[in-house]
Amino acid sequence: MRNWGVGMIAAAWLLLGGVVWLFMHGWVTRQVNPNADLAQLAVADGVVLKRNAGGHFMAPGRINGIEVLFLVDTGATGVALPAAVARRVGAQSGGPVRTTTAAGMTTAYTTRLETVELAGLAARDVAGVIVPNMPGDTVLLGMSFLSRFTVRMEGGEMHIGMRQP
Repeated sequence: MRNWGVGMIAAAWLLLGGVVWLFMHGWVTRQVNPNADLAQLAVADGVVLKRNAGGHFMAPGRINGIEVLFLVDTGATGVALPAAVARRVGAQSGGPVRTTTAAGMTTAYTTRLETVELAGLAARDVAGVIVPNMPGDTVLLGMSFLSRFTVRMEGGEMHIGMRQP
């Protein structure tokens, strides 16, 4: 009978640990990317993104139909892809260009992206660059995409919407 009691206590601790892990995992995910579920953020004419704990706007999207994670960057001229992501989405490398990144000057390679999508907002033939030494798998979503839409900041949120005719 004693072994049964010890087993029940162990099971209770495991269950409690699992619940705590699920809560913490969800909390950390919301801190890093509060826009993970874009369906909740879509509005009639576009999308409303919330800042993450670091003050950035991150959101899932698609390039050439392949899922990617965007860091929305109004200071970036184009869409900047790490080399591994460029291969995954089938981006073709063009001519070399010198570019300035957070890490300094580097050589990138021009590309044209067939489609770029963010929560129902889509653009075709979008200019981008492939940055071979760009770490991680996050894509900078720059002005070659954003300039096709309206972008405004309001109270810690970024509203990206369709242009009015």
